[in-house]
Amino acid sequence: MNKKYDLIIVGAGPSGVFTAYELIELGLAKDKKILLVEQGKAVEKRTCPVEKAGKCVKCKPYCSITSGFSGAGAFSDGKLTLPNKDSDSIEVGGSLHKYLGVEKTKDLMFYADDIYLKFGADPHIEGLENLDKIQEISERAQANNIILANCPIRHLGTEKSHELYKKLQDYILANNVEIMFETNVKDLIVKENKISGVIISPSGSTDCSKDVEIFSNNVVLGIGRKGANWLSEMCIKHSIKNRAGVVDVGVRYELPDSVMKDVNKYLYEGKFVGYLPPYKDKVRTFCQNPSGFVANEVYDNDLTLVNGHSYKNKKSTNTNLALLASHHFNDPFEEPIKYGVNIGENANQLGMGNVLVQRLGDILNGKRTWDKDLKSNSVVPTLKTAVAGDITYAIGYRTMVDILEFIKTMDKVIPGFANPDNLLYAAEIKFYSNEIVIDNNFETSIKGLYSIGDGGGVTRGLLMASANGVQMARVLKALI
Repeated sequence: MNKKYDLIIVGAGPSGVFTAYELIELGLAKDKKILLVEQGKAVEKRTCPVEKAGKCVKCKPYCSITSGFSGAGAFSDGKLTLPNKDSDSIEVGGSLHKYLGVEKTKDLMFYADDIYLKFGADPHIEGLENLDKIQEISERAQANNIILANCPIRHLGTEKSHELYKKLQDYILANNVEIMFETNVKDLIVKENKISGVIISPSGSTDCSKDVEIFSNNVVLGIGRKGANWLSEMCIKHSIKNRAGVVDVGVRYELPDSVMKDVNKYLYEGKFVGYLPPYKDKVRTFCQNPSGFVANEVYDNDLTLVNGHSYKNKKSTNTNLALLASHHFNDPFEEPIKYGVNIGENANQLGMGNVLVQRLGDILNGKRTWDKDLKSNSVVPTLKTAVAGDITYAIGYRTMVDILEFIKTMDKVIPGFANPDNLLYAAEIKFYSNEIVIDNNFETSIKGLYSIGDGGGVTRGLLMASANGVQMARVLKALI
């Protein structure tokens, strides 16, 4: 094994993958030693046994939904949110434009989208037709103090994402970039405020004798949401400048396709945002999956959270989406990731290690949901391992008020959105709340150490994370 590299990329999610890809296109991989380290498996080996086993078996050492080549987002659903060409701002996807400007960020996102097309993405884009119908939905939302961010969507689909990223993986491997799969980066090697390498070990290993030091004066952290907690630990240990960000806490909401038919048909994914009383916190919909399936995803220490899938060929009769309330803590509490983990752990305890599910009507009536209630419910849960219970024991009062007020208001925009038979699964939490302080070249306070993607707080989605990786490669061209 080479112990000295010109560049080490930590994490093979979209930001890391597209950094490697663009370095190849720039010609740097021919004579430079570039290493991509991923704690999970190669994309073709990423399989979730839940369908065969009938339950989540808490795969070791890491969950294949959250870890592995292509990252969590690509494996779970695979939606590319494109910027709106007619808008002078970027409504969703993260804050990359704050570093690069709106136009440059848009150009990078369209460039990254072309790469997805090159490797087999569906050329069809949702949300570009029936603009009159979309405008009607937007006006209803606006009349009720809800904002609809109209962004075109390219849907890869869970199974098609696997095929596409397998081609990208093979391309990277065929072009002189080394990839270490099932390899954990335990620590950074920092000397005199400069990066000099990382310490790696086999994923899941606790045997320190297997630790290996590998060296580089340039390290890119593209660790994704899965690695956000690890990144927080690295910030403390190595005094990497960071600030407490926003933590998004909420539920996965499941309701009939028939209720969401117009949004599904004309937008595919509706991105609705509200700042409703009494707290006026930001509440938004996220990751909408028409005819989709609710799914588990397992994080460190067997923390089981909820997400959603939408396949190209496999369909249900339900739509699921996240309802997320944003909270910012800064005085005296400054650990939003721990706050989110605590909520998830509480929900897991109530569900004996499983995701909880509850009928909306039961929440509004102040009662828990029982198995018998689900059996007679018109909305049939697509996550069969979810445990009927009371999610309000796990999720705080303020967050629950935010979410319930949002649901009630959305019912005026989309009739049936607040049907008592609709289901709430807990908890859904987005771990991109630790914002690393970086400059416009994505360099941290440690010289030679760069942070990109969702885990460091720059992006919040596949396409912007991919664009972030492209720009990272272009920055590195002059440095390695």
